[in-house]
Amino acid sequence: MTHPLVKKHDLIPHPEGGFYKQIYSANTHVSSPYHGQIRPAVTHIYFLLLKGQVSRFHRVLHDEIWNHYEGAPLRLFQLHQQQLWEQRIGGKEDEYACVVEAGRYQAAESMGDYSLVGCSVAPGFDFADFSFIEEPSMKHWIEVSHPDMYRFV
Repeated sequence: MTHPLVKKHDLIPHPEGGFYKQIYSANTHVSSPYHGQIRPAVTHIYFLLLKGQVSRFHRVLHDEIWNHYEGAPLRLFQLHQQQLWEQRIGGKEDEYACVVEAGRYQAAESMGDYSLVGCSVAPGFDFADFSFIEEPSMKHWIEVSHPDMYRFV
């Protein structure tokens, strides 16, 4: 059975896991400071993770802001220069937003039945600016140093 939010917001599967729908793409365009390509100034999506789903480690070339909307708190992991940390958003003791700086790997999972969040990227998101962990040495480091996190690779 499909989760009601998938139908309500017409969400589709995301390559990293979960479901999404882009709900905004700015009409104003800017040049990316990282590769000079033209992108919308900002984009925004709804992103839904259901119990048992993970958002696999990936990175975006531009800053991304996560906002919690409803459901269980979200565990958001960041990986940068062999430093791994967790931030939770959406719980009573947690923040409602988290910033992932450009180029950092990130992964996430719901702490309950589901978490509905929003993700804004500036300059705007393009799949050409998105990548998973491909380096064998980085995958090996996660497997050895953080074996509980390997399921996010």
